[in-house]
Amino acid sequence: MANLQPALQAWRLLLGPARVLTSSSELAPYIASTSGQPVAPLAVLRPLSHGEVVAVVRSAGEFGVPLYPLSTGRNWGYGDANPSGEGQVILDLGGMNRILEIDRDLAYAVIEPGVTQAQLAGQLAELQLPLWMDCTGAGPDTSLVGNILERGFGHTPYGNRMLHVAGMRIVLASGDTLETGFAHFAHASAAHLYPYGVGPWLDGLFTQSNFGIITSLGFWLMPQTEVVSHLVASVPGFEAIAAVVDALRPLRMDGTLPSVVHIGNDLRVLSGGMVFPSSQAPQGPPLPLPLRARLCRQAGIGAWTVSAALYGRPAQVADARRALQAAIGRLATLRFIDDRTLTLGGIAARLMGKGRLGARLSAQVDLGRSLLNMNRGIPDGRFLAGAYWRRRGGLPQGFPLGANPARDGCGMMWLAPVLPMRGTDLLHVHSLVEPLFARHGFDLFETFSMINERTLGGVLTICFDQEDAAEAARARLCYEASFSRLMGAGYIPYRVGPQSMRALDSGHDTYWDTVARIKAALDPRQIIAPGRYQPR
Repeated sequence: MANLQPALQAWRLLLGPARVLTSSSELAPYIASTSGQPVAPLAVLRPLSHGEVVAVVRSAGEFGVPLYPLSTGRNWGYGDANPSGEGQVILDLGGMNRILEIDRDLAYAVIEPGVTQAQLAGQLAELQLPLWMDCTGAGPDTSLVGNILERGFGHTPYGNRMLHVAGMRIVLASGDTLETGFAHFAHASAAHLYPYGVGPWLDGLFTQSNFGIITSLGFWLMPQTEVVSHLVASVPGFEAIAAVVDALRPLRMDGTLPSVVHIGNDLRVLSGGMVFPSSQAPQGPPLPLPLRARLCRQAGIGAWTVSAALYGRPAQVADARRALQAAIGRLATLRFIDDRTLTLGGIAARLMGKGRLGARLSAQVDLGRSLLNMNRGIPDGRFLAGAYWRRRGGLPQGFPLGANPARDGCGMMWLAPVLPMRGTDLLHVHSLVEPLFARHGFDLFETFSMINERTLGGVLTICFDQEDAAEAARARLCYEASFSRLMGAGYIPYRVGPQSMRALDSGHDTYWDTVARIKAALDPRQIIAPGRYQPR
């Protein structure tokens, strides 16, 4: 690119040489990819303020050099820290990590893109505020803003995160600053309280798009409740999960189940506590059925595990427990976890000693504490363990501290179909992809989450050995075949990686034509992330 060197020189003058990265060692962390198909950036820029982002974008426009913004670059399974295509310069916003405001009474925070889950959770704890944030299982070091802009979801009643955001500050490709909702009015009192403002509601345009660069937003927090109780329900029969989904749907719709409800198959649960047992299955995946059954018996898990949380006053939680028992008690084994049960379980585990039963109970108590912490907005990296299923060497030393699947060489791709909250749809999605996973030789990890009151968000994971070229090639074929089959059946993904963005467009879709027209109006020179959620 002819204009790259003059642009780099201008950026060095603007940011300082230390925040313009060009050497191979400096770029290596941004090239690492769980997909096994890395895309290298031309350079990396590290602004520290909104004003610096404005200046960088304006100069990028002058030199015609495309920028790819990212928050902390931990978009694992969906592109990691890779740019959306060749010939782009990464704009790493991780250094913009200020918590600009926390309002105790109205329960919101204003945060920059580099603010991590651990950072905000730690700040709330340090200030001893009676507030929780929603968090995901992606680990403490992931960006809140990055996940929100991908329309990710978490665990709490605020888990549908896009519904709990108000007031974005955005840098457009022209270098102009756009503030959404009421925020563009001077002294607006509800800038971070009422997302819609007056006039067209623009916020959604800047999620899963390349129309602008978000430098801050308002993020609603959840008032702490008197009681939190976590539900773990084990469903022994594979097809019985359909009746469980149908029985839980009314409880999700009427507010009895306020949190996001996660439903994981046996492999999903197993992968949270172990890696692929190569010594017992030297031929590689998928796990032989007898071995899979034995591992499930040893772990005490059924075909499916349902995980959810109940919030409120003691009487409210007790009533919800009774409703759940009545709804699915004949279909599943229910356990309710709270601080008291974990304390008693810890005492019992110590009394039982270090034998098999004591170790198993101790592990269950540790898992229970992690789940309760997640329900209170305290992130835990242990839920990243599944990404390491096929990694040679297994979990890295010190896991989960500092876990980074891309850096650690994990092979992983996610399919994320959205389906109606019906048991028949869940089983249908499984029936569509299971033969493809088996044909290509992969274990099928399945999670279906009740992300709102009417839909399930699926996360189907292909884990593969990045060091095995043949296995990596089979993983790509499995992904492409599964993606195509799900799309053809009407189960459209809520989120995709760069490899699938063109496949979203049938070629005769007014929606994507409209997206292209908006892009052309806002960014005619294609300065911001060309190709990102931009099939044409």
